[in-house]
Amino acid sequence: MSRAEAVPVVTAAAHGRRPQTAAGFLALFRNELLLTFRRLRTLVLLGILALLPVLIGVVVRIETDGPRGGEGPAFIAQVTQNGLFLVFTALAVALPVFLPMTVGVVAGDSVAGEAATGTLRYLLVAPAGRTRLLAAKFTAGLVFCLAATVTVALAAVAIGAALFPVGDVTLISGETIGLGPALLRAALVAAVVAASLAGLVAIGLFISTLTGSGIAAMAATVGLVITVQILDSFPQLHAIQPFLFTHHWLTFGDLLRAPMEWDGVLKNLGLQAAYVAVFGSAAWSRFTARDITS
Repeated sequence: MSRAEAVPVVTAAAHGRRPQTAAGFLALFRNELLLTFRRLRTLVLLGILALLPVLIGVVVRIETDGPRGGEGPAFIAQVTQNGLFLVFTALAVALPVFLPMTVGVVAGDSVAGEAATGTLRYLLVAPAGRTRLLAAKFTAGLVFCLAATVTVALAAVAIGAALFPVGDVTLISGETIGLGPALLRAALVAAVVAASLAGLVAIGLFISTLTGSGIAAMAATVGLVITVQILDSFPQLHAIQPFLFTHHWLTFGDLLRAPMEWDGVLKNLGLQAAYVAVFGSAAWSRFTARDITS
């Protein structure tokens, strides 16, 4: 680049005008992804999620008496007949507790962790812009949701195929489909589960903008997940439960019917979109007006 070409860029940066190009956002997004997935904590969390289907598969292999009580889709009984059902079982077990806690840690640390280490101020000095930085962190959080869900699903496919027979799948509505269509349904279920965590990412991002302590933000986000799960379990609170971001999480079981039932899934995705809109806006309002000193 010539000196004449470089001058306008420097001048624009000096006057506070930041380039708003798609390439600039993608570069920022790529950096956020690298920052997220290079952390040892993130790799450990993904490793724990990968071990969950292994543990479930081994237990079911040893003890095949079937599930005893509990709520949610009754997939465990089908695992011994077809290992692919371990995918749905693992996701049903991981979604209420393990996946949201993992996502809560990553989302809660997204902004507060940068402030705690002193890197947030330097990020904002660079021509990134607060809005684009927040958008990149949110998008990276969504990618982590997908990565965490896929980790559980792939580990379940591997251990299910190793411990149990795999073939045509009998859906919970009684119809039988081939292995190929069943794998496509498993991929669809994994995508829906990942999307179900979008509201939590927005909530964690908002909490992360409220404090300069990464540990406090992570603890608050995970604590909120636990609190909402408890509230969702009391029948006396049935009036507010449909508005809790966790309430429709297990509706992905309706995708294992023929034909697939979308009402519950669409309610879940619509609720997640509403949480993203509300808490995403709150995070943007807080972050853009915040005095960054660290």
